[in-house]
Amino acid sequence: MLTIRENLLETIKGGNPDRFVNQYEFMELIMECPLGQMVGPGQTLKNEWGITFSWPEGQLGGFPVHDEEHKVLKDITKWKEQVTIPPIVTDDAAWAAAEEHAKNVDRNERFVTTFVAPGVFEMTHHLMSMEDALMGLYEEPEYMHELIDALTERELAYAKEMIRRIKPDAIFHHDDWGSQKASFVSPEMFEEFFLPAYKKIYGFYKENGVELIVHHNDAYSANLVPFMIEMGIDIWQGVMTTNDTPELIKKYGGKISFMGDIDSGVVDFPAWTPEIVHQEVERACTNCGKLYFIPNLTQGLNFSSFPGVYEEASKAIDEMSKKLF
Repeated sequence: MLTIRENLLETIKGGNPDRFVNQYEFMELIMECPLGQMVGPGQTLKNEWGITFSWPEGQLGGFPVHDEEHKVLKDITKWKEQVTIPPIVTDDAAWAAAEEHAKNVDRNERFVTTFVAPGVFEMTHHLMSMEDALMGLYEEPEYMHELIDALTERELAYAKEMIRRIKPDAIFHHDDWGSQKASFVSPEMFEEFFLPAYKKIYGFYKENGVELIVHHNDAYSANLVPFMIEMGIDIWQGVMTTNDTPELIKKYGGKISFMGDIDSGVVDFPAWTPEIVHQEVERACTNCGKLYFIPNLTQGLNFSSFPGVYEEASKAIDEMSKKLF
C-alpha cells in the first residue's frame, strides 16, 4: 500500500495510485504562521492593513466592510498615500508554534503545507471593494499595476521569511477568481494584470524548494486554466462542477490536477444527509476517474460549514476507492 504522499504523487503524475486521494489528507496544514489577523464567526475586526472584516452570526463566512467610513482605498490614483503596507513579522516567538509543528511532521507521509491568504486579486478588492477594483482595471490600469506590484513584493517578502523558517513542501494559496458561472475578469485582463504577479510568486516558491502549489479557487475558472498551468499551479483546489471537471481532466490532465467537483453548496447545508453526500461523491469519482483528480468538497479548508459533512464525504470517498480500485 502506498503512503499518502506516494499516492498523491502517483495520482497527479499519471502513475498507478492504489486509491483515491481523500480530500486534504496529503497536506499537513501549518496554520500557526503569523500571516495576519483573520475574522471568526460573530466577530468584527480591523486587521493590520486597516481592512475591517465582519462575520455575522449565522453566516458562512466573513467579508470586508466597504462603506465610505471603512473602505481603506478610496481613490486608486492615491494608493501610495492611502495604503500602508504592514511589515512582515520576523519575531521568533511569533513563529515558534509553526516551526514546532513543521518539525514534528513525517515528511515521508505528508506534505508540510503552509497556508497563504488572501491572494493578490482578493487583496485589491479587500482594500477598495469589488466594484472599485474591477473598475480600476479598466479606468486606471497604470495605478492598478503599481498596486498589484506592491502586493506581490509584500507576499514575496513573507514567502522568504516563511520558507526560511518552515521549509514547506507545499503551499496552499487562496485567491478566488470567479463566481459559480464566470470569471470575474476576462482571460485577456487576467493575463495582463495577474499572471505576471503569480509567475513571480509561484516561481519563487518553486525555486526555493516548494514541491507542490495547491491553489484554492472555488469558482468558475475553466477559461483561466492555461494561465494556472503557466504560473506553476500543480493542483487547482475548489474546482466546481460548473467547470465541467471531467472535460478539464481530459484536456489538461498531466499538466495540472483538479481537486473538488463536490460542490459544498450542494452537500454542506443545514438539512444535509449522508445519502446526498454519498450520491455526490459517487458521481464525482465515477465521472472524473482515478488520475489527475482528487475528490473533495469545494470548501477552502479541511472542514465543512455544518458538522459531519466533511467526515461523511471522507467516508464516502474511501468506499469509492474500494469499489473502483
